[in-house]
Formats: sequence, structure tokens, C-alpha cells
Amino acid sequence: MLIHRRYQRQTNIDGCALTIGNFDGVHRGHQAMLALLTNEARHRGVPSCVMTFEPHPRDHFARLAGRPQSAPARVSTLRDKLDELRQCGIDHAVVMQFDARFAAMSWQAFIGEVLVRGLKARYVLVGDDFSFGARRAGSYALLDKAGASLGFDVARMMSYEVHGQRVSSSAVREALASGDMAQAEALLGRPYSISGHVIHGRKLGRELGFRTLNLRFAHPRPAASGIFVVRVHGLGPRPVPGVASLGVRPTVEDAGRVLLEVHALQWPEGLPTEGAYGRCLRVDLLHKLHDELKYDSLDALREGIARDTAQAVAWHAQARAPSQAPAQA
Repeated sequence: MLIHRRYQRQTNIDGCALTIGNFDGVHRGHQAMLALLTNEARHRGVPSCVMTFEPHPRDHFARLAGRPQSAPARVSTLRDKLDELRQCGIDHAVVMQFDARFAAMSWQAFIGEVLVRGLKARYVLVGDDFSFGARRAGSYALLDKAGASLGFDVARMMSYEVHGQRVSSSAVREALASGDMAQAEALLGRPYSISGHVIHGRKLGRELGFRTLNLRFAHPRPAASGIFVVRVHGLGPRPVPGVASLGVRPTVEDAGRVLLEVHALQWPEGLPTEGAYGRCLRVDLLHKLHDELKYDSLDALREGIARDTAQAVAWHAQARAPSQAPAQA
């Protein structure tokens, strides 16, 4: 998948099948839309293309209103979103910077400058709640009418449901906020995960007897936070069980930066203890143990980590155990 910053640089795209959206989490509804898009792209003999935004448009407007806390929590980082789009078979991803200039673009200019001249779209697929342009004045009906006169087809995909529930990024956020990792997995179609390169931290974990791998979550408000049982990919040929903290580490730091700190319960044979730095890992968050806690002392923190580790060991052991259900006659 080719990743582009801003549509003006798309000199290598000569026509495409396009969809537009935030795609936070790339959940099962998104996946169904992307499957339809790639099918249409193959049928028409053009590449598939996704236009997405960074920052999230609601981040921009929340900051503009002086209420950044009103913006939605982020399900996925840009890295993870782009990786999921790649796994869905998308050929091109255009990451638009959502700023004051872009927000002020009229719906007519968006169609003319972006869709027609910039991306040369031949097919545009949107969701049932799609709107675009300054003050969200552009509608599906206006887009469809413009497509008929400018030479591109327009289609709309209605809501996607799982067990009667509409799948949306908001529903994923609610599941993660409540610690319901099973519900989040049902909506995403996979375990909720975070990826990133292992960075150097304060080395406090090793002083406490629990060496950690630190990954930065590049957004101040993750949709999930707390202490989790996890599975780590990228340390060796097989996934490694672990326990992790996702948040701002209130006991030892009040800097506001969000870290995923992972303690591997099994260290891969042959991997030096310092050999994980710089590696890109994917961490599946499987089960939430509890919210972040602020301990009174480092000794209390050490005891808390020991309890969390013991619970993670027990959870993984139970998950590996064969079913005890009686055989059916």
C-alpha cells in the first residue's frame, strides 16, 4: 500500500475507486465497506484508495472551541489504522491534514479539486451518514448529482450490524472504556491491539523487578486505559504472554504522555535482555484487570505489579487449559 500526504501529490494515481472517512479502529463495518471498495476497484480496473484524516476532524473543532476534552478518545493510532487498511487490501491511502484551510473548503471545491482533479476518482463509496465540505453542507444527494455530471459513480453503504447492534467507532470506544474486551473484539473482528517501536524509558520497571517494554501511544486520549492481560507479537517466532499498563503512570509520572508498558511473562530464548529496543511490536489487549491506580509508594507499586502479574499468569493458564465441558453423547 502506498501512503500519501495530501492529495496534490497523487501524480501516480490515474483514476481510482475511493472511499472517505476517519476509519478509527477499522472495525467490521469499515472492513465490509473496504471489501466492497476493493471489489469495485478490481471490476473497474483501477486502484482502491482510502482518504482519511489526521487529526480527527472532531479533534480540530474541539481545539478550536477551546474544549479539547470534548473530542472523542482514539481507538487506533495512525500507524495501526494504516496497517489495518493495508491488510484489507487497499492500494493507496491519502492522509489529509485536517486544518482550518481544509475545514473551510466548500463542498463544490472538495468535489472539483480533490475528487476530480486531485484523485481522478471514478467511483466514490460513502457511508450512510456521510457529509462533507465547510459546515458539512455537502450531502450524499449532492455528491451523487455531481458524479452524474462529472463522470464518476457514487454509492452508499448502509449500517453494518453484529447481533443487532450497529457497528461504529463510537460503539468500539464504549466497549473499550468499559473494559469489555470481548465486545470490542466482536466489533473489531480481532483482538484490540496497539503497535509501535520499543523505546527507552526510565528503567524503573527493572528496579522494581519487572522489566517492561515501552511503546508510545501517539494520542493524549486512548479509548482504553488500565491494566491488561496481553499477548505480544514480534519478540520471537511465537506470541508471548504478558501483562501491561496503558495510561499515564500516575504513581511515577504526571507528564500526561500515554505509554503502553508491557511486562513479558516469558522471555524468548536467544533474545538478549536489551534486544527488544527498536523492534516494532504488536500487543493484543485480551482482558482488563482494573483501572490505573496511584500507589502511595514504590513498595506499594511493586506489590501491585506482583498481584497483576500473578493474575495475568492465572488468566493465561486458564485460557490454555482444555475445555472442561462434558462430551456430548
